[in-house]
Amino acid sequence: MKYKIVCMMLCMAMAVGVSACGQMGQADAGNAAEEVSGSTGESGGEDSGAAASDDDKKKSGDEGETEDDWYEELDKEGIDPSVLDEEFDVDDEDATEPDKASVPSDLSHGMTLSYPQIDPAGLDNAAIPWGMGPDRDELNRPITALQYQENYKDYNVDFIVPSEDKKLYLTFDEGYENGFSESMLDTLKRHNAQGIFFVTKSYAESRPDLVQRMIDDGHIVGNHTVHHPSDGMQAHDIAYQTNEVKELHDYIKDNFGYDMFLFRYPTGMFSKQSLAVVSNCGYRSVFWSFAYADWDRDKQPDPTEALAKLESSLHPGAIYLLHAVSQTNESILDEFLSYVEAQGYEVGNYAETLE
Repeated sequence: MKYKIVCMMLCMAMAVGVSACGQMGQADAGNAAEEVSGSTGESGGEDSGAAASDDDKKKSGDEGETEDDWYEELDKEGIDPSVLDEEFDVDDEDATEPDKASVPSDLSHGMTLSYPQIDPAGLDNAAIPWGMGPDRDELNRPITALQYQENYKDYNVDFIVPSEDKKLYLTFDEGYENGFSESMLDTLKRHNAQGIFFVTKSYAESRPDLVQRMIDDGHIVGNHTVHHPSDGMQAHDIAYQTNEVKELHDYIKDNFGYDMFLFRYPTGMFSKQSLAVVSNCGYRSVFWSFAYADWDRDKQPDPTEALAKLESSLHPGAIYLLHAVSQTNESILDEFLSYVEAQGYEVGNYAETLE
């Protein structure tokens, strides 16, 4: 798209030495700078870069000064006025792209996200259960995950990473320790693979050594609420939901110096209101595009069948949910990661998806 960018303020500031604010007024100077840089998070639609209205011109600079006066001043300084009409090619995507998170190279202190606030009061709080149907696209991605990703994208949430890159993301839910997390951490280290470990407050209180190792090994520690409400976040009022996120966030920050930024819903039950609450707390909600019945330590799936299920479900942008209490998961993780590598996939760094 061609955008006609008015350079008047910049030319005057550089060549004439006149203050941009004095020449155009602070508000108009800010608008001109945004048009030139393309850095604004606003819509940047067809009207971007359009010439100012007559009223705007009259408001610019000293009262009564017009565009003709600026041209005359430039002429006095020997500046070719045609420079003001120079056209630049501006990439549409750059012009409309919203601000994205800056991912730190060192995640040992976590990461801070800042999203526009969403008023949760008027949003629907009806429970929405998350579960995938059997239908897949040509890349083996669950159709339901793609649909939910599109439907709820404005709430800063992932059901799948919407990319065709051969990357998957490993997430582990940690409600309590069952003796397998340390072995899984060893396996991830051998494969140089990152995991996201969603912990409850009771887990962090009882096993600070493992939480610290997760951080030290370069993994992401995520928020899985204080109490893991079995009836879902949406079954409670806004104040309760907020506290479930904030209390655990503050505990991890105070005891580990770590800012959590990813959230996992207990039971996978959510609502539009609860998505807004979590986003307002500075979190991105992470669901999954693969899960299976692995959470009951007394009814563990057969390792051979479980491995086949994990392998057959591999797809670009996959978010795997594995429960760390599962002995089956502990026994098959190494072989699964070897299979992933053989298929040309890699385990991605989730923070990079936020760039």
